[in-house]
Amino acid sequence: MRRYDVAVVGGGPAGLAVAIHTTARGLNTVVLERATLPADKACGEGLMPSGLAALERLGALAHLDRAECSPFVGIRYVQEDGSMAEGLLPGPGGLGVRRVALASALVARARDVGVELRERTQVLSHRRVADGVTLETADGPVEARMLVAADGLGSPLRRAEGLEVATEGPRRFGLRRHFQLAPWTPYVEVHFADGVEAYVTPAGARRVGLAFLWEDGGVEGRVGFDTLLARFPRLQERLLVAAPDSQVRGAGPLARVARVRVADRFALVGDAAGYVDALTGEGLSLAFACAESLGTLLPDALTKGATRQVLRPYEQRFQQVFRKYAWATRALLMLARRPGLRRPIVRLLGRSPWMFERILHAVVA
Repeated sequence: MRRYDVAVVGGGPAGLAVAIHTTARGLNTVVLERATLPADKACGEGLMPSGLAALERLGALAHLDRAECSPFVGIRYVQEDGSMAEGLLPGPGGLGVRRVALASALVARARDVGVELRERTQVLSHRRVADGVTLETADGPVEARMLVAADGLGSPLRRAEGLEVATEGPRRFGLRRHFQLAPWTPYVEVHFADGVEAYVTPAGARRVGLAFLWEDGGVEGRVGFDTLLARFPRLQERLLVAAPDSQVRGAGPLARVARVRVADRFALVGDAAGYVDALTGEGLSLAFACAESLGTLLPDALTKGATRQVLRPYEQRFQQVFRKYAWATRALLMLARRPGLRRPIVRLLGRSPWMFERILHAVVA
């Protein structure tokens, strides 16, 4: 049986990014993905400037199919009465990219550097051995010196390690679909309605992605993509003539908390490491930043046994980047839940775009 330096469970952007970094630094790395690659997922599909820079450092940006992408210059908030606020992002702006196209680019880069990719491989359990971890799969055991869990919001490995922490407050959910329509604006638009937000992201020369986020119990009646769209008459009118370009996909509950990100010969990365909400669009940037930190640390950490103490710099890096994301996201969630407060603040930002841009730059820098 072949033994690996690093086994990554989960072939999404976070898992592939870790594998690319570790392999490029000389570690023998395998990715175990229960589905086929590239994997699709309900995702806002907006890459902020820091996420784009991280993708370039990975060497994956050159693999992106530009027909599946569309640049955007800023963020625009649109309220029920049509009032809005918009601000420009720091240069070079962001990039809306179809999730499958992003995953394809990362898969191509992973193969370039020599990552071993195992599709349709579900991890059933894992256990510590003398100097590593053994993972049991339907195809037999896999041994590695280090296990990285990038297995998503619901992370079975996070639960198995006893790192799951119950979340408090209302549960939030999301739905996403694409439409064949040329983007009508170079901004990512966030539309507000009672109890729900709609996110419009350019995702190709003739494609826009539309995602809804809402709280459990916060929307009356049956919740579905069409019923949520009906709450946004302006968006519904624009999309009447557009053919769907993907199936409806959902995600949630969104908020997830891990007690810590590291244990002996074990680390959480991506959504498995902790998540607040998709409101600010920083999920991919956060995942790439943490994947880079972990991938840079592991070659040296493995020579010292990859204990929790040795892996502590990764925990510290996670806390550093997660703190800013969490603060901004919770602040925006507070406004979304209080329309009476949100409406005058968005109008104020609309009259003072410089103020909105300063806030945006502080969040995404």
